[in-house]
Formats: sequence, structure tokens, C-alpha cells
Amino acid sequence: MLVGRGMAYAQRKNTVVASVVEVEVNRETGRVWPRRITVAHECGLIVNPRALKNTIEGAVMQAASRTLYEEVQFDESNVTSVDWASYPILDIMDTPEEIDVLMMDRPDEPPLGAGEPATKPVAGAIANAIFDATGVFLRRVPFRPERVKAAMDAKA
Repeated sequence: MLVGRGMAYAQRKNTVVASVVEVEVNRETGRVWPRRITVAHECGLIVNPRALKNTIEGAVMQAASRTLYEEVQFDESNVTSVDWASYPILDIMDTPEEIDVLMMDRPDEPPLGAGEPATKPVAGAIANAIFDATGVFLRRVPFRPERVKAAMDAKA
């Protein structure tokens, strides 16, 4: 098992988000597991901390799913991923052990965006963590096991 950490930062209007992701990469299969995700989130005045934390966690999980698995598949003329059985998403075995959310309350500022901004740095942080673990920098999502394995094999 290879372990790496990566960080990425994003700003959407006045909301600032940084994510640090620790991944485990299985060198035999290429499977990437985002073991731990830490998010620092600053979006002005926090009106409802519990709802904000839940929103950030949900956004991070959605972004991790898109980064690691989600991709619409096509054949020569049709979409072939037409249902949940044929459209891959993150499942319970791939969810992080821990998501830490650090929220910076700015009572002197108005409330700002909270949902979508948290998705922005996740793919970059996962890509940087994979690079830290394997020395391979992937630029095309999703980072499915077969793509990660092929990139590691090509580097070897």
C-alpha cells in the first residue's frame, strides 16, 4: 500500500476553501482510497454551524465520487451508463475514515457560499496525493483503478 498526501486551494467569489487529502493507493490494483480529508472553509458569517458542516461533508463526498469513479460511458451512438448499476459512484467501502471540517467564522462579514465551493479543491488534492504516493501525476478524471494502475505501470 502506498500512502500520500496532497493539498489544493480554491476561491469562489469570497469563499475560500483548502483541502488536504491522505490517500492509500493499492499498487497491485490501482485502487485509490481517500482515507482522510481535512477541509478548511471560510465563508463569512456562519449562521448554522451544524448545517454548514453537513453541507461541506456532502460536497466533499460528491466531489470525491466524481474524482474517483463517476463518468458517463458511451458506445458509438448511445450513452451506455443509463442507471445506477452502470454508472459508478463512490460506495461505502470507499468513503473516508474521517472528514475533518474546520470552519472559520467571520461575524464581521455577510454569509457567503457554502456548498459548491467545497467541491472545488477536492480533485486537485486527490491528484496531488496520488502523485505523492506514486510519483505519477494524473490529469484525467476519474482516477479509476485501471487508469491509476496503467499510469503506475507505464512509469515503472
